[in-house]
Amino acid sequence: MTGPQRAIDPEVIELAHRVFDLARGGHTEELAAHVDAGVPANLTNDKGDTLLVLAAYHVHPDTVAALLARGADHGRVNDRGQTALAAAVFRQSAEIVRALLDAGADPDAGGPSARETAAFFTLPEMTALLDSSTR
Repeated sequence: MTGPQRAIDPEVIELAHRVFDLARGGHTEELAAHVDAGVPANLTNDKGDTLLVLAAYHVHPDTVAALLARGADHGRVNDRGQTALAAAVFRQSAEIVRALLDAGADPDAGGPSARETAAFFTLPEMTALLDSSTR
């Protein structure tokens, strides 16, 4: 049996919302400052989306690079099994796909994986990019 649940400070919740908005909006410097000040690079929202997944999905390559440089886990999956790499493939961002692959992201991780996403949406350029990382 666990002890009583403590309420989360509303200011902490507000900060978390702000940080997720920074990732979505590509506000790299401000987001990086928050992470540097102690916000976890792998913070997740109520859907399991990490800051990295949100930055990749919203096509912010500089933000993705800053998060990777601060230890964001490129292999984390959200509650739907999606990775940052799959999000970048879906959005057809070759720059982000390359950055994630260079960081060691697995094209076959998650479900649907980045490779499955490229095939499902018939994205031959993304498939070629993913295939070039496994050679």
